[in-house]
Amino acid sequence: MAYEPYVNSDEYLSLGYDIIPQEDRDKALLTASRHIDSLTFNRIVGKGIDNLAVYQQDLIKEVVCEQAEFEYENADVIDTILTSYSINGVSMSFGASWNVHVENGVAMKTDIYSKLKQTGLCCRLL
Repeated sequence: MAYEPYVNSDEYLSLGYDIIPQEDRDKALLTASRHIDSLTFNRIVGKGIDNLAVYQQDLIKEVVCEQAEFEYENADVIDTILTSYSINGVSMSFGASWNVHVENGVAMKTDIYSKLKQTGLCCRLL
């Protein structure tokens, strides 16, 4: 059985998201879903999204959409191997900062990660 993202293209639109163009949407949603699996230690895959509470399912779908949009809009920065650079006194750095959380190699806006943590699936102790 092939891996299915937690949100399909139609759900993405019905949830009110629209930044990612149709031709890039399936790949972006799949990648975001895989990243969510990494951050939740594959607990969603292990249990099955349909076996989670409706609250958890709704949060996961919202997070997948928001993460897909974040990754789509910031692909150039996320894909760079540089952590920082400076040109003529102007500098830029990428990594853990006040608004970006990086864990398990996945960069995510801090507020999106906070929503994902509300599912209870990100705890390392489980």
